[in-house]
Amino acid sequence: MDSFEEASIDMKMEIFEAIEDNYGGVIVNMKKEESMDFLKFHTMLKASISHWRIKGKKGVWIKLPIELAHLVDAAVKEGFWYHHAEATYLMLVYWIPREIPHTFPANASHRIGIGAFVLDQDGQVLVVKEKSGNMTGTWKLPTGVVDEGEDLCMAAVREVKEETGIETEFVELLAFRQSHKSFFGKSDLFFICMLKPLNFTINKQDAEIEEAKWMSMEEYASQSKVNQSELSKMIANICIAKKEEQYTGFSALITTSGHSAKKCYLYSNNI
Repeated sequence: MDSFEEASIDMKMEIFEAIEDNYGGVIVNMKKEESMDFLKFHTMLKASISHWRIKGKKGVWIKLPIELAHLVDAAVKEGFWYHHAEATYLMLVYWIPREIPHTFPANASHRIGIGAFVLDQDGQVLVVKEKSGNMTGTWKLPTGVVDEGEDLCMAAVREVKEETGIETEFVELLAFRQSHKSFFGKSDLFFICMLKPLNFTINKQDAEIEEAKWMSMEEYASQSKVNQSELSKMIANICIAKKEEQYTGFSALITTSGHSAKKCYLYSNNI
């Protein structure tokens, strides 16, 4: 099909509304309220690709809400592939230029978790026993996954509150580790955060937590399962060193991004 034929189709066929991105591509945000069957979607998609090719566009992003999942097959038949999915939508992509490889960025590659090191006024550490997982039967630090759009320091405070009922404030980021092929093939970042308790009466979460209590650091660090793992031993040693004021972590400094002026946290030693 030559350019004249494509232009003719473009004039006759309805095409999708699209937002231009910053990299020579377009983004189509399908609305869940749109009434569209397979044939209409496929026809509009073909016409839209022809139109975008004439315009010299490169990448095409289509965000399909879960209510329009019946249209996925039409997009795949036209050459689209999955980029990523969330609970309420699927993002598909298509690369128009045939002579050069695509430059789509990869989907998010890491999951981010936190472990909370909370010391009371007597130097005891807050620990929990979980009802499931690979640490059942062992006292461990409260842990959890950072939510989308949530800061590390706030995630640590939230997880401790959810699991134990203890209100805290963030003190320092002590350490972090990176591992790979951890969660459905994704990499994993895990941050150890020190928190200061604002109350001391435990009110544990029943759904996931078997027990929760304050424990001496020595008893926590002496557990057999902690000592079976080099990583767990290293984390325990860092926590002991911090308790003894022989270790300095990173404070959370509020700053702004140069591009968007959004507030964010820089974790660093105080200057």
